[in-house]
Amino acid sequence: MDKINIKLPDGSTKQLPQNSNGLDLAKSIGERLANDSIAVLVNGAQQDLLDHLNDSDEVSIITKNTPEGLEIMRHTLTAQVLASAIKNLYPKAQLAIGPTIDNGFYYDFLSPETISIDDLPKIEQEMMNIINSGSNITKTLHTKQSAIKEFTDINEPFKAEIIAESKQKDNFQIYLQEESGFIDLCRGPHLRSLKQIGHFKLTKVSGAYWKGDAKNTMLTRIYGTAWNTKKELDAYLKQIEDAELRDHRKIGKELKLFHFQDDAPGMVFWHPDGWKIYTELERYIRKMQSNYNYQEIKTPQVVDRKLWEKSGHWDKYRENMFITEIDEQHANDKRTNALKPMNCPCHVQIYNHDLRSYRDLPLRLAEFGSCHRYEPSGTMHGLMRVRGFTQDDGHIFCTEDQIMQETENFIELLSKIYSDLGFNNFDIKLSTRPENRVGSDEIWDKAEKSLEDAIKYLGLNYEIDEGDGAFYGPKLDFVLTDAIGRKWQCGTFQADFNLPTRLEAKYIGEDGNKHVPVMMHRAILGSFERFIGILIENYSGNFPLWLAPIQVVICTITSEADGYAKSLRKSLNNANIRVQLDTRNEQISYKIREHSELKRPIIIALGKNEVANKTVSIRRLGSTNTESQNTIDFLASLVEEAKSPLD
Repeated sequence: MDKINIKLPDGSTKQLPQNSNGLDLAKSIGERLANDSIAVLVNGAQQDLLDHLNDSDEVSIITKNTPEGLEIMRHTLTAQVLASAIKNLYPKAQLAIGPTIDNGFYYDFLSPETISIDDLPKIEQEMMNIINSGSNITKTLHTKQSAIKEFTDINEPFKAEIIAESKQKDNFQIYLQEESGFIDLCRGPHLRSLKQIGHFKLTKVSGAYWKGDAKNTMLTRIYGTAWNTKKELDAYLKQIEDAELRDHRKIGKELKLFHFQDDAPGMVFWHPDGWKIYTELERYIRKMQSNYNYQEIKTPQVVDRKLWEKSGHWDKYRENMFITEIDEQHANDKRTNALKPMNCPCHVQIYNHDLRSYRDLPLRLAEFGSCHRYEPSGTMHGLMRVRGFTQDDGHIFCTEDQIMQETENFIELLSKIYSDLGFNNFDIKLSTRPENRVGSDEIWDKAEKSLEDAIKYLGLNYEIDEGDGAFYGPKLDFVLTDAIGRKWQCGTFQADFNLPTRLEAKYIGEDGNKHVPVMMHRAILGSFERFIGILIENYSGNFPLWLAPIQVVICTITSEADGYAKSLRKSLNNANIRVQLDTRNEQISYKIREHSELKRPIIIALGKNEVANKTVSIRRLGSTNTESQNTIDFLASLVEEAKSPLD
C-alpha cells in the first residue's frame, strides 16, 4: 500500500503517501494551518508533528493558539530552553525534571553554585540567545539501557534514575537541539523549532526536594510563565503584580486579622477583627444551610483508629493524620486515636444511631467540622493551606432516585452563597468514573446522569473531566473566578457508594427490605480558613459592609464631643452595628489616616458643630469627600445598608 487514509475531526478522510507525518497532513489542508501547527492528536494521544502517521489513524492538528498548543510551547520552553540555559551558565548543574504548571513551567536541578532571584535576568538573556538560534528540535527513540547510558555518560544521574525506575521498556524519547547538541529526556511532544517559542518571563526561585521527599536531595527550582503574545504575557504579569498587592498574608498582617507562629505550624491564631469576619461568615452559612433543611451536628475531633480502619482512611490516609496514644486505665496496651482529617465517617455514625426509613430520606447533615491534616512544611501557604482548619462540611443520605433533586438543590444553594459573597461567575467540572473504582457500571451510569441532568436543568455550563472522579463516585467541582481573574476550586459535590457500605449504613425501603443509602459529600466554602484568604484577596481587604469586622468608627475632634459620641455608639450597638469609639487626644487627620489604613468602611467625625446640630460628618473608605447627615437619618440608612444578605 503506497497510500494511507487519515480520518479528520469533521468525519472526512484524507489520503496521504506512506510515511507522511502531521506536518504533511497540515500542508495538504492549507499553508496557514501548516504554519500554525505544532503537534497532532492521534487516536486521542498527543504526538510530535513529525511522527509518522498510520493508515486509519484519527488525527487532529494542534495549533499554537489552542490551550494544548500553549502547554506544548511551555513544555518545550522549560525542557529545551531553560534547561539548556542552565547547563550553559552552570556546566556542573545536573538536571532533574521540568514540567508545565498552570500558567507556566518550572525546572528542578542540582547546582554546586547558589542561584538566586538576582540571577534570573542573566538566565533569561541566555534563554533568549538560545531561542534566537532558531534551532530545529529532533527526536530519537531509545531502549532503556541505551537511554540510561546516554545520560550516565554526560553525568545526568537524575535522568538516568528516572529511566531506570520507569516500567517502560523501550521507546524512551530523547530530544535534541540541532544547533547546540543539547539533549533532554521528555515525554513530549515538543515544538519542531525554537522559532515557534512565544514570550516568557522567569518569576521566582525556590527549593524543592527530589521526588518531593524531604529525605532526598534539595534541588533548586526556577519558575517561569510563557504566552503566545507579549500582550498576554504583560496581562499575566500585571495579574501577578496585583496578586502580590492583594496577598492575604500581607493584608492580614496590616489589618491585624491573624498570624502564624512556629509553636503551632499551620494553625491559625485569629485576632479579634479576623475572628469577627470568621463568625459573621459562619452565622451566614449556618442560616443559609438551615433554610435548605440541613440539620447541624457536632462530632468528636479525636476518634479511635478502629473507625478509620473500617472506613478505609487508615490505609489510604494514615501518613496525613495526627496520631495520639493514650494509656487507658486497666488496659494492657495503648489506645491509638487520630485527630480527624475529615468528618464523613463520623457523620455516618450519627446516621447509624437510629433506625432509618425511606421516609426519613433525604437526610441532610451539616457540621462546621474542625479537621487536622499533616501537610509538609514546604507546602503550607498562609490561610490557603494549613494543618488545622474548619470545613463547612455536609453529607446527604439519600436514595439513588433522589440524587438529581439533591444536586439541583445544592447548586441552587451554592449559587446563592457565592453571589452573596461577591462571586457571580463560577465554572463547573463533572468528573466521571476513574479506571479504579467501586460500584457497578449501572450505578455509575445513574449517578453520572443524575449529576449531569441537574446541571443541564439549571441551564449551567460545564465541562467533563473524564476519569477524574473519586474511586467511590462521580463528583462536581465548582471553580470561582476572583476580581483579578484567578481561579479557585472551592465547592464540591460527590456521590459515594462506598463508605455507606463499609460502615454498614442502611434504611428500610418501601418494600420492607434493608437498602444502602447513597452518601453525597458536599462543601461550598471548602474550609473557612482558605475561603477567608480568598475573600481577603478578592476584596483587597475592603470587605462589604455586612462582613467588615468594624463597620463604623466614631472619631471625636474635641473632647466636648465625647458624650455625644458615646451616645451614638450606644445607638449603633443597639442596632447591631459593629462600632469602635476613638476619643484619643490626637489630631482628627491622624485618626482618619490610621483607621483608613485598617480599611474601616465608615469613619464618623464629631466636633462642636455636629454636637450642636445633632449631625454626623461621614467619610467612606476610598473617598476624600465628607458628607453631613442628620443623626437619625444616618442611623436609619446605616441599619439598612449594613444588613447581611440574610437580613
